[in-house]
Amino acid sequence: MELRRDVFQAIADPTRRAILALVALQAMTPTAIAEKFDSSRQTISKHIQILTECEILGQTQNGREIHYHLNPQKMKEIADFIEPFRKLWDDRFNKLESIMKKYKPKK
Repeated sequence: MELRRDVFQAIADPTRRAILALVALQAMTPTAIAEKFDSSRQTISKHIQILTECEILGQTQNGREIHYHLNPQKMKEIADFIEPFRKLWDDRFNKLESIMKKYKPKK
């Protein structure tokens, strides 16, 4: 049985989120990504591997160089899953704001 990494565990890590932010702007080589962090190249490679296994990052090869890029389809799947929760919390905060305005203490 093949174990698949959980996409939400993958994006829970701050370093992996920072990697995603970097490659969202432009495709980058592993070396270029690693240069942006204080961690070792091996540590960053492991983060990239996890993001690739979750299909959040895609890769293209140009000669001997590999460039990693954001997989927009996978990011859309994540956003689509989160959207109902965002709406739920927006509604709750709007109700709370309404209640707070209604019972605002007089000065």
